[in-house]
Amino acid sequence: MTGVPDPELQAEGGKAERSIVAPAIEIGVVAVAIGMATITFLIINQANVEGKLVSPLTGAALLLGNLLPFAALIVLAGRRIAKFRVARSEMGGGGRLHIRLVALFSLIASVPIVLTVIAASVMFQSGTQFWLSDRARTAFNASIKLAEEGRNLVAQRWAGEAAAITEDLAAKYPEIPRESQEFQEFLELQLYLRNLSEAAVFTHREGEPVKVLYTVLPPDTDVLAKRIGDGLNPNVFPYVDRDTETIWVVINIRQIPDTYLYVGTRANVEFMNKQVVSADAINREYDSLQQRAQSLHLKFNIALFVVALLIIGLAMLIALAVADRLVRPIDKLVGAARQVAQGDLSVRVEDPNSRDEVGTLGLAFNIMTERLQEQTGELVDANRQLESRRALIEAVMSGVTAGVISIDAERRAQLINESARLLLHLQEADAVGRRLAEIAPELDALLDNGEREAIVQMTTGGEPRTLAVKVTRDESGQVLTFDDITQQLLDQRRAAWSDVARRIAHEIKNPLTPIQLAAERLQRRYGRKMEEADGTFTRLTDTIVRQVGDLRRMVDEFSSFARMPKPVFREESLLDIARQAVFLHEVAHPAIGFRITADDDLPPFVCDRRQIGQALTNVVKNAVEAVEAREETGVPGEISVYVSRNGEGALCVEVADNGVGLPIERDRIVEPYMTTRSRGTGLGLAIVKKIVEEHFGTVSFSDRPGGGTLVRMVFDTTLLSHLAAEAGDESGEGEDSRLAALTRNESGRS
Repeated sequence: MTGVPDPELQAEGGKAERSIVAPAIEIGVVAVAIGMATITFLIINQANVEGKLVSPLTGAALLLGNLLPFAALIVLAGRRIAKFRVARSEMGGGGRLHIRLVALFSLIASVPIVLTVIAASVMFQSGTQFWLSDRARTAFNASIKLAEEGRNLVAQRWAGEAAAITEDLAAKYPEIPRESQEFQEFLELQLYLRNLSEAAVFTHREGEPVKVLYTVLPPDTDVLAKRIGDGLNPNVFPYVDRDTETIWVVINIRQIPDTYLYVGTRANVEFMNKQVVSADAINREYDSLQQRAQSLHLKFNIALFVVALLIIGLAMLIALAVADRLVRPIDKLVGAARQVAQGDLSVRVEDPNSRDEVGTLGLAFNIMTERLQEQTGELVDANRQLESRRALIEAVMSGVTAGVISIDAERRAQLINESARLLLHLQEADAVGRRLAEIAPELDALLDNGEREAIVQMTTGGEPRTLAVKVTRDESGQVLTFDDITQQLLDQRRAAWSDVARRIAHEIKNPLTPIQLAAERLQRRYGRKMEEADGTFTRLTDTIVRQVGDLRRMVDEFSSFARMPKPVFREESLLDIARQAVFLHEVAHPAIGFRITADDDLPPFVCDRRQIGQALTNVVKNAVEAVEAREETGVPGEISVYVSRNGEGALCVEVADNGVGLPIERDRIVEPYMTTRSRGTGLGLAIVKKIVEEHFGTVSFSDRPGGGTLVRMVFDTTLLSHLAAEAGDESGEGEDSRLAALTRNESGRS
């Protein structure tokens, strides 16, 4: 048969799988983003090294490759935010609704923005690609070259004018005259006719300085010297140059050796300067644009990248806000339901503003909790009444000394009072619900026999007990009531044996003395006469005297048991009494090892020294007999006595031996005339129990670990101290000292 899967286990399993897969996806997306960023850097760096621009398609592909993983990172971050918000809410569920809305809104925002970004990137790069292409560069260079040609034409014009002047000068003057006014006027005329503004005729030989012969409106001497020097250095004529104010030409007069002409004009200077400045500026701007083209592409793509991520992030935030708005009323409803599950039926959800399905669900929930609260209140009242009745019954049952067990039709315990638990040694946790045969087989056997009243012998806690049991039947089962009459029977037997002992002592003790006296008289009178025979007479009379002594000792024990004197309480040392009892047997039995130990600072013990000594002597005597009665084991006999404090206001004496141990009928060892030894009277431990009880103590017998017997006597020193004070008041002796002792005892108790 196929089992039905547990939804909670499946949910936990799915959650465990998601907890493993989600971090792996996040790590993978981060790795892809880092990888794409690295690839983009390498491609752009290589293009910069080669001096080329990245193609539009490559740029768009790189932009798309970087945009997708980073957009995925934003979506994953939104997923984490959604899970965090859900973790703080009442609904739980892993934030699946938030995650779905984040994914949906991110997808809706991502598709158009990605397409727009790619189109914009391609268009921008394509446009810049054209203006920075080889064709655009060729056209630009052609315009630059055209401007240079215009400048060259102007320069050639003025160089031609200078050459024409040299021709005219050489034709008229084969040699340059010295300080000729005519030559000066001719030179000025040439300047006027050719629209020149300044001129100079000078000579220059190798290794000699320049010598200016004639000048017409020359510039400053330094300026003229510099221009002449610049014109002579290339040694290429005509040499044309310009500055911001003048276009000047240096040319040699070929017909006259070592003679040169310098002319200058201000015409066309402004035009040429504008052409040069404009061409240089355009050239620099174009070169700068070409150098910055890669950077412009990168900045534009980065701007598109950032804008796209911002739009996707904004869409994610809108998705989270919408999800919160949808989930908030459901979250409140879930929290209220959990409070109801915890027992708070007074919880209500707020009345929603909308009357949609969620609002209707909230109203239905409020109606349900209101009815549940009313019904639960009625149930609580009924349960309170039942509880009060049950408490009354339990109070009555716990107050009675009799044990009570209520069982059902299957004989399973339904109710057990405290007295029954103590009598049967049951634990409260494991008693109710168990079968009676497991708790008390003897009582279960009584029910099998159909008896209503009976005396049952059973063993509980290792001790045999006698119970008087009554059985009452009702509709649901049966009720057993029982009392522990073990002590009652023991007291009855003790009283009966005490009466028997008193009668035996009275009836036997009277004829013992005449018998003993008669036997002694026969021995004195006829003993010598009979000594000549085989000595039978003497042995017989000795036997009579010895047996009479044994009978007298037994009668004395009967008398002491039947008529135990009232104890006389005084402060004594319990340790000294114990040492005295041990010493008597230690001397008589040297083969047995005796050891006595005690706690430090034992308090005074108020007791009847003779009776406590008798009790300890009897216990040690039984221990000696138990050691001597054991089989030979090679282990020496040991008897140890330990005197100690037993909590506050109590003294304890423990006597342990490694003898034969307790008999099978250990529950009867303190009964009169109960003995396991051939020459025992069975009164020793009965006397011990009686003495201990008269000293407000208890005596217990248990098996010693490792074999043997452990006898434990515990005395209440607080009660005994009061008895000592009362005894002192009755005797009338030492009133002040006994009153002070009583005061000390009361102070110690408080």
